[in-house]
Amino acid sequence: MKPVLFVTGHAPADRIGAFTRLHEREGIELALFGGRSKHGPATLGPRSEASLPVPHRRVRQRDTGRLAASGRYRAVVCSTAGRVAPLATWAGAHRARAPLILWASLWAHPRSPVQVLGYPALRELYRRADAVVTYGPHVSAYVAARGARNLYVAPQAVDNDFWSAPASLGTPDPPWPEGIAARFLFAGRPAREKGARTLIDAWERSRLCPPQAALALVGVGASASSQRHASPERHALPGRYAPPERYAPPERHACRGRDEADAVSGVSCMDPVAPERLREIYAGADVLVVPSLATATFREPWGLVINEAMNQRVAVICSDAVGAAAGGLVRPERNGVIVPAGDRGALADAMARLAGDAGLRARLGAAGAEDVKAYTYEAWARGFSEALASVGLSRQHC
Repeated sequence: MKPVLFVTGHAPADRIGAFTRLHEREGIELALFGGRSKHGPATLGPRSEASLPVPHRRVRQRDTGRLAASGRYRAVVCSTAGRVAPLATWAGAHRARAPLILWASLWAHPRSPVQVLGYPALRELYRRADAVVTYGPHVSAYVAARGARNLYVAPQAVDNDFWSAPASLGTPDPPWPEGIAARFLFAGRPAREKGARTLIDAWERSRLCPPQAALALVGVGASASSQRHASPERHALPGRYAPPERYAPPERHACRGRDEADAVSGVSCMDPVAPERLREIYAGADVLVVPSLATATFREPWGLVINEAMNQRVAVICSDAVGAAAGGLVRPERNGVIVPAGDRGALADAMARLAGDAGLRARLGAAGAEDVKAYTYEAWARGFSEALASVGLSRQHC
């Protein structure tokens, strides 16, 4: 059978396993058009496309239409990312009479001027696609209300085998001081929508401090050079918590401003780290906090750090603006706590509650480790196979 063309912006490290499994099931060719990526904020690693074990090519957005129209593919999958690629790909698939499967992640449309102008076209794609594959039921409900039909879910997944592997004994240089009873963790970019500033404000309000509790923020550190190229995000933290331009050791430094007295008790910051290092940090943590905010241009589609942390039996506190909460992975009082986005008081209360109840933290973490087992690369790939089967083109149903 001909392969399936899969058009998207990037193949980030946390997606390589999913693409590989889908290629094994269906035979795909990736067309990667680049653009801004928001994947992997807390980890460093080699350029993912360099070792991608799936046929792939780099293309310009406007060239996706000619590729889809070439007649070399039995079906075309296209993500909703990109200003030109979705419509160009649909037009090309239509010319080739190849079914179009739309891969949808949005559960609230961005409201920037450009994105508002593009909304009618995207809504038309929801209606015209032969099938739509979504991140979860929260996205399915959103697109169904806008005319999408023939819906399937490809649940968001990480490499569970990797993230659940035991951490080495005696983890060096832990991000929390010794003797801390409850270790809280944030892992993500210092962007406004990630809610780091809300988290620190809530931490102060909670009055938590060592030895009762401590908070580590992984991924918010920045060198002088990277700060110069991150103007939209560099003010996401309050001024006195912004990482200094020079620090030592290179991986960790205090969240301080003009002097040590300005530091928030029990809070430390780290630069992005290697995945193996982040796994060990998860293993040492008790609670992951994901305080994402809904902004005019962003609503957290999922939050894969939650999958990663659950694999290490870490309890979760997240906002209701996080896709993993809206999509059903985070379940209140079973494996986590969900608070209203931007509500510093509710977030402070949730952290104080978990800090004071080791049994609750352990129970939530154990349930999360069980629940995340269903979110696999195989389940993700199966969602696309089901969509292909609905148009009579899955290799799994021939």
